[in-house]
Amino acid sequence: MPFAAGLSTAPTTDAALLDVCSLVRKQLDGPPDLAVLFFSVHHLDNTEEIVASVRERLAPRCLIGSVGESIVGNDREIERGPALSLWGAKWSRPVEIGTFHLVLERTSEGASLLGWPDALVEARPKQSAILLLGDPFTLPVDFFLEQLNESHPGLPVLGGMASGIREPGQCRLLRDDAVYSDGGVGVLLQGEVGLRGIVSQGCRPIGKHMVITKADANIIEGLGGKAPLEQLQQLWEELTREEQQLFQQGLHIGRVINEYRGEFQRGDFLVRNVLGLDRTSGALAITERVRVGQTVQFHVRDAATADEDLHALLKQDVKGHERRPGGALLFTCNGRGTRLFPEAHHDAGVLRQEAGPIPVAGFFAQGELGPVGGQNFIHGFTASIALFEE
Repeated sequence: MPFAAGLSTAPTTDAALLDVCSLVRKQLDGPPDLAVLFFSVHHLDNTEEIVASVRERLAPRCLIGSVGESIVGNDREIERGPALSLWGAKWSRPVEIGTFHLVLERTSEGASLLGWPDALVEARPKQSAILLLGDPFTLPVDFFLEQLNESHPGLPVLGGMASGIREPGQCRLLRDDAVYSDGGVGVLLQGEVGLRGIVSQGCRPIGKHMVITKADANIIEGLGGKAPLEQLQQLWEELTREEQQLFQQGLHIGRVINEYRGEFQRGDFLVRNVLGLDRTSGALAITERVRVGQTVQFHVRDAATADEDLHALLKQDVKGHERRPGGALLFTCNGRGTRLFPEAHHDAGVLRQEAGPIPVAGFFAQGELGPVGGQNFIHGFTASIALFEE
């Protein structure tokens, strides 16, 4: 098998490490090219031991990892309990791998990100990918993604921001032999990686799409020639009772990524939250900068829609590729799990149901990274999946 995964819920770090390293070693033929490790806050004080043990027992070429509030392993999601999940890959085809650590430096000329991988200069976007894990307090991930989208368009970034931590300095990120409490750690993969990215935003559009006719920063002042409040009042009258309930629970707005499409469907939108509505001016504030001429559509989210969306995207991926998935990394929002779905282990279970009983590892993130419409973004309430071909 080219991929392997092991999950342990043992309360002590020693026992958990013994469990997962043994499971992964049995599944792989030799040391892994890449090991990815996720651990709950229960193991936070033992990160040096975690790195040393995995390096000694498995001797991976490269290692990255992160702390998480809840941990994913195969078809299980361990929420708020002790857990350690290890994933390994050993490619038979040519794959170049290199880890890196990003850190923010403030200079006289402004903020700058240091630590970009040198190999990125000659990386071919269609044959490359980045897996990135970051500290939500110290990594300006929007800044990183904007720069990468501009300099290397089409190169996918998948991953998530560490969770379960409450203040700067508590984060623990792993990179090879080192442990960091700030910035971001990642791995640049080049060659015949066979990685496919899936981002399930768990929303569905309601009403019709409209063009922004007046805007200022993240404020939409005109929508289809009218105030957004007027458009929303008209939309309300057209909704079913069920949709009206979802509307009241939380309204979202999707911005079309590729304006050149003739028709817009669910996967064509980058979904963002609605922050508020000014009833005097009728303007709408959202969590994304906008400009005149962009196409948007309102969205709603619930457990049923999120379930349907994840199933549909995975079915579409498996059906649309000759090679089936062989392994996966799952970065799901810490607002999902049993906070959203009526049953536990939802996203991991759907992934294995649609892709097969493949090795899976991941964690509940405080912001998920993944491409939509060929551009990389940080998301909320999503399930971002890195699928590796068998």
